[in-house]
Amino acid sequence: MEDTTSFSIKYWAEDDKPREKLMLKGKSALSDAELLAILIGSGSRNESAVELSKKILASVQNNLNSLGKMSIQQLTKFKGIGKAKAISIIAAGELGKRRKEEGVQELIKITSSRIVYEIMQPIIGELPHEEFWVLYLNNANKIIYKAQLSKGGITGTVVDVRLLLKTALEHNALSFVLTHNHPSGKLIASEADIQITQKLKLAAKQLDMSVIDHIIVTENGYFSFADEGIL
Repeated sequence: MEDTTSFSIKYWAEDDKPREKLMLKGKSALSDAELLAILIGSGSRNESAVELSKKILASVQNNLNSLGKMSIQQLTKFKGIGKAKAISIIAAGELGKRRKEEGVQELIKITSSRIVYEIMQPIIGELPHEEFWVLYLNNANKIIYKAQLSKGGITGTVVDVRLLLKTALEHNALSFVLTHNHPSGKLIASEADIQITQKLKLAAKQLDMSVIDHIIVTENGYFSFADEGIL
């Protein structure tokens, strides 16, 4: 039997353990010190990155707001923290501050084909070539992610079904809207458009997902498979 013990987290170097733990258990499973250790990357000869992080946090009574106010000069007083590591810590703190200031972004809910058109027309409506995009939705039909699936010449695009489904799984999407543009301006679904829609519907069904619409976008209008009853 093959020995797999070397892949256990306990056999990893101390400085690598927080990274491995994040990959295996997710970011919320890490302590503040472990998260800080990932930013630091490595400790000194006498202590690991986690131990060094604990020491830094202890200096501010384990208060992350106070950590975010530390200067480069204050951070570099700790052995093992040079300017580069100090800057990484300060930058991470600033990102956290800006994220808090922005608040939670309201997700757009898809309630009609017109909403999809208004979202995608500025992105692909006036392109001289075809692009195929997917809007990934949660169980409330709100957009949680959108991405270009393929880009082609004016004659068409090649759609990677496996990539579409892989991305859906990564973002925990339950359904999606397909959309692509027609540079010609024709608001007619071609035979190829219909075939790829049916192919994606069938593939999605195998994973308990669904295609709720396919929108063809042009500069001045759109065509909805669902509205036209051909989905």
